[in-house]
Amino acid sequence: MNKAFIREPDATDVYCPKCGAAGTSAPWVAVESHVPPEARRKLAATAFFCSTPTCPVAYFDALEAVVLADQLVRPVFPKDPAAPLCPCFGLSREDVEADAAERVPRRIRELLAKSKTSAARCETTSPTGRNCLPEVQRYYFRVKSGVSGE
Repeated sequence: MNKAFIREPDATDVYCPKCGAAGTSAPWVAVESHVPPEARRKLAATAFFCSTPTCPVAYFDALEAVVLADQLVRPVFPKDPAAPLCPCFGLSREDVEADAAERVPRRIRELLAKSKTSAARCETTSPTGRNCLPEVQRYYFRVKSGVSGE
């Protein structure tokens, strides 16, 4: 078939203007919860979260406007390693490390149960507006395999 008749896939990723990592689309309610109004004004209606721990950018848009991590209302993981992995329920890196050391993910299982309740407020407390369980699980397996948390 002639390539002139094949549609190229649309590029959907938007990349952080500072580190080049693909951003995670964040619902506006998450942006409103973490970014002060004066910093929020420079972002377009669709914003993305840069999850690279060492990158100073927290949120950005497709036009390369940025909000830095130190401008946020409160610290967020992974920008601040001391911030809770799960901001809804306060699960910390130390909690996950204790589960790995005990070889029983008790705290993570408790988090899983809590995440299914109305007390989970992922859309506003998570910087991505999404459930933190995938990030918690990734960290747990990194710790179990002996990879440093930072």
